Amino acid sequence: MTTDSSRAPRERPLAGPHTVLLTGAAAGIGRATALSLARAGWRCVLVDADADALQRLEAAWPPDAEPPMNLVADLTDAARIERLGHDIPPLDALINNAGLSAGGAEATSGREDGTAARLLALNLSAPARMVQACAPHLLAGARIVNVASGAGLRAIPWRGLYSPSKAGLIGQSRALAQVRPEWTVTTLAPGFVRTELVQRLIEGGRLNLARAVSKIPMGRMAEPEDMAEALCFLASPGARVLTGQLLVLDGGSSVCGGSQPLPACEHSPLPFDTPLRPHLESVREPAWQAALGVWVRAHAGNLDRTGYPAVIDARALYAQPGTRLDAVLDAARSFRSSHAALASLTLLLPAPEPTLGWQLAGDADAARMLVATLAAEWGAHGLRINALEPPQGSAPQACLPLLDYVAGPRAQFLTGQVLRLAVTLDCHRGLT
Repeated sequence: MTTDSSRAPRERPLAGPHTVLLTGAAAGIGRATALSLARAGWRCVLVDADADALQRLEAAWPPDAEPPMNLVADLTDAARIERLGHDIPPLDALINNAGLSAGGAEATSGREDGTAARLLALNLSAPARMVQACAPHLLAGARIVNVASGAGLRAIPWRGLYSPSKAGLIGQSRALAQVRPEWTVTTLAPGFVRTELVQRLIEGGRLNLARAVSKIPMGRMAEPEDMAEALCFLASPGARVLTGQLLVLDGGSSVCGGSQPLPACEHSPLPFDTPLRPHLESVREPAWQAALGVWVRAHAGNLDRTGYPAVIDARALYAQPGTRLDAVLDAARSFRSSHAALASLTLLLPAPEPTLGWQLAGDADAARMLVATLAAEWGAHGLRINALEPPQGSAPQACLPLLDYVAGPRAQFLTGQVLRLAVTLDCHRGLT
């Protein structure tokens, strides 16, 4: 597998010791996430069915990190998951990453040899069983992160029950967030990621890299480290504003119609630790001015031209009903006139208005589709566009950790997404 070592996750020490349990930890996204968590100061409980792979991961462990607690377990075995609950320490976060794919199989196949049952057991049943087994050990304000897939958003034929299992996990996560509001429950949906398995498919000629990349607006395939950055954020207290939400990290492929091949990226992605260089546009509300002002001042030392430019534009937040599309278009034109490559535009949009008259109801959907369209058009330049929809009466300061991730270099594969935030006036009190 080829990765750009300059993009390895940087060390971001936590405020205090935090403990996370990560399943499927020994390879691919799980391995990259485990190493990133270790560099950031997490205590890691690593679960995988492959004992040898866990040993290889421990051999690569950062020398200054606390050694991991390794647990070998087949998570298709419900009884083994139950026994795991007797072995684990108190947890701040649980990341359900383990999963199984199927290639070349029809959705109705696999009954005779048990592959369909095994896939459903690992992809859909195991995350719920892990939550139940870990529940007595989850500390106040714990974060639950389930790793689904872009395949859960649309049907992928000839992969057995993979798409149904991931769609089910997305729905399960949303329901869990409603039932257990004291937890932060989020879901990550990766797109194509250059894991060891995918790299072998490319090298063996079974996956056409150029064809795959032509469907991704960002013009490249994600590396496992892109997903690791997202999972590290979702496991952190700052993810509280996303509880119940789905983060789609696929380079924009899920929001692009795919009517024509897209160009490859013209620029290599920047290192994750590139300094963030934020700029505010049209922020008028005092609460947002105060919170975003603190955030900009925190990055004041990065205002040289070597940083990662990130524009936060709030003009659509104050747009009158029926004019939101125009406001987003104005913001996009302003951004594009000033940035040629490798920058991000994050819009602040008003929350949906259920009482809005039908004549104006299409304006918000048109604005969201414009975000998706621009993501597809800009991706090859390394330009990204996303939007946040904070509800009325929200606490802007609670959104700053999310904004730091979405707008910054750690999220260089995130584009075309409109995130509806689940943040209230007292949400920030739970952030530690």
